[in-house]
Amino acid sequence: MELESGRNYVIRLCSGEIREWRFDGRDSCGFAWWCDVETGKGFSEAGLLYAWEILPAGEDGG
Repeated sequence: MELESGRNYVIRLCSGEIREWRFDGRDSCGFAWWCDVETGKGFSEAGLLYAWEILPAGEDGG
């Protein structure tokens, strides 16, 4: 899947929790940067300590 900078994605965490993250692009090392839409906190996927997946468009896990 090709990610689009500035686009929001629905994410399912390994706990089953559903989150909405905005993809902010890749840095010079190729790491993807995200922003949690609810909290406004940005992070690199290199720092994530849990499994997650991007849900297909229209799927909210409910």
